[in-house]
Amino acid sequence: MSEILIVDDESSIRRSLAGILSDEGFTTREAVDGESALEEVRRNEPDGVLLDIAMPGRDGLEILGELREGWPLLPIMMMSGHGTIETAVRATQLGAFDFVEKPLSVDKILITIRHALDHARLEKENRRLRAEALRARVILGETEPMVRLKKQIAQAAPTNGWALITGENGTGKELVARQIHIGSKRADGPFVEVNCAAIPEELIESELFGHEKGAFTGAVVEKRGKFELSNGGTVFLDEIADMSLRTQAKVLRILQEHKFERVGGTKTLSVDVRVIAATNKDLGEEIRKGAFREDLYYRLNVIPFHVPPLRERSGDIPILANAFLEEFCENSGARQKKVSPKAMKALQWYRWPGNVRELRNLMERLVLMTTSTKIDLEDLPAEILEDKSDEDLEGQSLEVARRDFERIFLMNRLRKNGWNISRTAESIGIARESLSRKMRQFGIKAPRDGD
Repeated sequence: MSEILIVDDESSIRRSLAGILSDEGFTTREAVDGESALEEVRRNEPDGVLLDIAMPGRDGLEILGELREGWPLLPIMMMSGHGTIETAVRATQLGAFDFVEKPLSVDKILITIRHALDHARLEKENRRLRAEALRARVILGETEPMVRLKKQIAQAAPTNGWALITGENGTGKELVARQIHIGSKRADGPFVEVNCAAIPEELIESELFGHEKGAFTGAVVEKRGKFELSNGGTVFLDEIADMSLRTQAKVLRILQEHKFERVGGTKTLSVDVRVIAATNKDLGEEIRKGAFREDLYYRLNVIPFHVPPLRERSGDIPILANAFLEEFCENSGARQKKVSPKAMKALQWYRWPGNVRELRNLMERLVLMTTSTKIDLEDLPAEILEDKSDEDLEGQSLEVARRDFERIFLMNRLRKNGWNISRTAESIGIARESLSRKMRQFGIKAPRDGD
């Protein structure tokens, strides 16, 4: 239910408008002059404002200017019993949605309000979508590894060289691939992503190269593959190390000859694509195991990129955390939240095995599950907290630093061993009882099922 603030010094007009709008399903608030209108908007922003021009004290045009400055997306409709063309033009120039003359026509005022609210909703949605698109294209981070990565992208993007992106899961390899595409001469062409790990082996060739009608059971129509769809643009082969040797051989042919056949077909098709591949595996080790073709590796690895894990660029965590908070607060309609300095320090000391994806998921959870606008230490999950003392980590004593290191060391070993206390104790060379005692000392608790 939309709420309209009615601003007019004449009580009869306010009552009349409030009754009309109430009958049409709106809720209303009233203000007798410009100053009280500003107070009402500061207290709780309405969905729209009906604002009279001629009022005692500051007139409506002056209040309009202040409202537009402080609440640029708030739709404001001006009313006047002494309207002129010049006044209407001036109100529009100041940002009014429309100008309505008194005596007010019920139909005119209702149509104006509905149009204003629809326009405001579209404007907010467009801004949200633009912000999401911008966030999806921006690589956040100002630490040395990220500055170096951005420079490398800027240098390599305009070329047509194949690229191989390495890095742990959740570091943002797809984002790097998109940045390379956006900065290339192929930016107006398609960007087609293929998650090689998510496609069953029996379907991967059909996905990549397409198939002819009747090529296999279920192939009832002709299908174009990802390489064909990305012609003139970029194809991103994510998790390429999970591709079978047979499929690798066919991909190698495309890289060498720019040609392929659909599954079940005999016609050779030509394509002009830039191939960007990514993996979280050590391809050198995969080659030694015989699981990855060495010739394909050298074809792909023309321009190598490495995306550093989040633990190696902890200085970027405040930038990332604040950006994610802003995004999720905006999407959920929540008040903007901030992370306290102590909580931010704890985030920076955590090792983030899930990298940026894990941080992003945590920020979304904190936006949804914390009631305060300030996110503090007690709001963070147990595995992230440094210790129970809430001490500042800078300027700490050797004893505190040793304790911090010991806690992080134990947390990492426990995670690696699936929180099995006996196995962890054996791996680090202490008794199980000693490890349990240290866990109690440091406040370390094994996560419950589902955590």
